[in-house]
Amino acid sequence: MHRVGSTGNANNSTRPRKEKRLTYVLNDSDDTKHCAGINCLALLTSAISDGSDYLFTGSRDGRLKRWALSEDVATCSATFESHVDWVNDAVLVGDNTLVSCSSDATLKTWNALSTGTCVRTHRQHTDYVTCLAAAGKNSNIVASGGLGGEVFMWDIEAALAPVSKCNDATVDESTNGIANSLPSTNLRNISSSNSISLHTTQTQGYIPIAAKGHKESVYALAMNEGGSILVSGGTEKVVRVWDTRSGSKILKLKGHTDNIRALLLDSTGRYCLSGSSDSMIRLWDIGQQRCVHSYAVHTDSVWALASTPTFSHVYSGGRDFSLYLTDLQTKESSLLCTGEHPILQLALHNDSIWAASTDSSVHRWPAEGCNPQKIFQRGNSFLAGNLSFSRARVSLEGALPVCHIYL
Repeated sequence: MHRVGSTGNANNSTRPRKEKRLTYVLNDSDDTKHCAGINCLALLTSAISDGSDYLFTGSRDGRLKRWALSEDVATCSATFESHVDWVNDAVLVGDNTLVSCSSDATLKTWNALSTGTCVRTHRQHTDYVTCLAAAGKNSNIVASGGLGGEVFMWDIEAALAPVSKCNDATVDESTNGIANSLPSTNLRNISSSNSISLHTTQTQGYIPIAAKGHKESVYALAMNEGGSILVSGGTEKVVRVWDTRSGSKILKLKGHTDNIRALLLDSTGRYCLSGSSDSMIRLWDIGQQRCVHSYAVHTDSVWALASTPTFSHVYSGGRDFSLYLTDLQTKESSLLCTGEHPILQLALHNDSIWAASTDSSVHRWPAEGCNPQKIFQRGNSFLAGNLSFSRARVSLEGALPVCHIYL
């Protein structure tokens, strides 16, 4: 865990002394476990039938871990350590490249199959970096958003191209990126202009594209498979839609009454799902520029969403400790489980779903990912918004996960 200390005026001198801030890391004695809540999950699926699948976890302890997945066991195989504050999100892109973002205001790129080597540190944000989104087919494109209202679009292949004498884009190899991880202070803030422009404060190295439009903090991002559409949301309570090819903001979708905390896009970029602190899940038709369905499933903030490959069903979790499955067409919902801690992130893997929580544990629950209708065939489902939570809660009271990662 991280602690920040300061050195004051130790000599009782009347002369004022400038306070110095020191950051240091205390490692847990068991390096195979996290020691704080899990903020993000990322899955790397092997292309060959007998290859290993990996789950990556990013934690509030400032570290990422790689877990080798088997049928009943998840084994920690590597720790990625370079961030000096919370790891808030992580995505996999390109040729086994892991990209992470942190409250230390940086993005970092890693070789996902290495022993934990940080390839490069990227500095452009002026405040906490809260979320990432990656394209599927166009896998070099990554978007990042943060508390400063900034949204940047990165071409990771270009960002990793060799540079010389560029402190803004490279890592100090002797410290694995820790020493130079403080954010730059000479960057312009994003204004409310409806356009995208390049920052010119850096004279060397890769410069990402800045999407201008947010006036407040950004909490969630999502991108379609082709990398042509980006959606963003945060404390402004609206979903903003961006065309990543032209660099312009397409439209705003209004309907939520509180912060937007989770976003999903279907593969084509036509449909968007949003989860909010107003406890609602909304399905948007971007082409029609309207909300086509609302789902009153949760009783508190919705923090995590994961959809089936066909975008027909959505798994949702959040502050009410509960994991639900909802049919987006019929609005039929089923309570899969109720845990002891809020759910921060979800990741669908084959016929299971991984759920990360604030207690540093990750649980795997049966999800019937290839055929979610099987869950509804068991009965005890309810129509979203038409039954009280107390009746819905009875549907799967006492369900147990099939696998744990106790961290």
